[in-house]
Amino acid sequence: MRRHEFQPGRMVAGLALLTAGVLYLLDATGEADLAWWVIVPLTMGGLSLAALLGLVTYAVRRDRRDRISSSSDG
Repeated sequence: MRRHEFQPGRMVAGLALLTAGVLYLLDATGEADLAWWVIVPLTMGGLSLAALLGLVTYAVRRDRRDRISSSSDG
């Protein structure tokens, strides 16, 4: 497998959805008694955090790429 760049936003989104899925599975099997208002904010908060992290990662990489291209031009 070829190496790819690390994308922390996708990792956080995956972990948030995986956590919500496990909690839903535990609720469906009767192991835990969770209300719907626990899962929805957890999922939305995780996806919002992932979006913010993705934007920050993009900005940092864009700035780094711009600095490298400007230093090679001069």
